[in-house]
Amino acid sequence: MNILIVDDEPLARTRLRRLLIEQNWPLHSEASNATEALALVNKSLPDLVFLDVDMPGISGLEVASELNKLPIAPAIIFVTAHPEHALEALQLNAAGYLVKPVSAANLQKVLAQIGRLNKVQLQKQQLTKISYQLAGTLKTIDLESVYYFSAEEKYTKMVFKGGTALIEQSLKQLEALYPTQLLRIHRNTLINKHQLVALHTQANGSHSVELMHCGEQLAVSRRELKTVKMAL
Repeated sequence: MNILIVDDEPLARTRLRRLLIEQNWPLHSEASNATEALALVNKSLPDLVFLDVDMPGISGLEVASELNKLPIAPAIIFVTAHPEHALEALQLNAAGYLVKPVSAANLQKVLAQIGRLNKVQLQKQQLTKISYQLAGTLKTIDLESVYYFSAEEKYTKMVFKGGTALIEQSLKQLEALYPTQLLRIHRNTLINKHQLVALHTQANGSHSVELMHCGEQLAVSRRELKTVKMAL
């Protein structure tokens, strides 16, 4: 998961970063103001943003309003010393709300909350379909039936129950579109998180994953190993 912390107070960023690391949540980037934050969002496409409400210049609430305009908006957890902003946060579809100083217990609670899928989200996942061309005919397949996606030069190979197909979306685009369903295991590979059943360690120290009903074992890079372990 790609996480961005936005806060104009260095000590607040340091505290939250430490708490996230202690709870085995990876951290990718930080911003000290709204301008930096919006630039990083456009560059790295974070899945989750911890956003300070009270910042000089452009406020966190204004940043959230801009983030909500994105085709695939990140989840936003507001962090503030002023609880009276809670109603405004809810109106901006906040995934959570933390009051400074952030405690380990409250952070764990809000992260667990955003990790739970409700019935509407589950139904939406079940209806998610991927389109592809086969012999000049446009076809669709349920995302749940896909084993993995791998980068193939200018295209992406999609391997699913019953066959393979080439699609035009890049791995980065797919990862942004389906963050709760796909898991990166290598710079060239995304897997269907719900098909993951085991992580294997080879004799030479390398790692691979086993997917349900898929005959292949797929290589896991050292960079993504921790993320895969957390997914199991």
